[in-house]
Amino acid sequence: MPEDEELEFLKRKKLQELQRRLARRQEAAAGARSEDRGGALRGALVGRAWEVLMAARRQYPKAAERIEMALASSLSSGKIRGPITGEQLLWLFRYLGLDVRLETKIKIYEHGELKSIAEKLREEGRSPL
Repeated sequence: MPEDEELEFLKRKKLQELQRRLARRQEAAAGARSEDRGGALRGALVGRAWEVLMAARRQYPKAAERIEMALASSLSSGKIRGPITGEQLLWLFRYLGLDVRLETKIKIYEHGELKSIAEKLREEGRSPL
């Protein structure tokens, strides 16, 4: 009986080691895929495209990841050529039904300094919204 228990213990130990190795390989493969995707997109996204992509990742993480993978695949296979602007990427997300919201700030340049609309209205004595 003690031999059977020892054999079972060794089997469990070996199984745990194999599971750890498999998990490490999967993590390394996932990291490599992420780096490949980032590399393919790095050269193609221009202007505010990165801002749009980051906003999409925050608001729709799963969908943005799938779209990001599809874009990287299309770029590397040559189906999409040329740079992708922020406007084009925003249009793509909206076309797919994802209303990605971007933070918009309007600044006014007056007397050598930039002011927000709220600051400008305060100076004029009006109450900002």
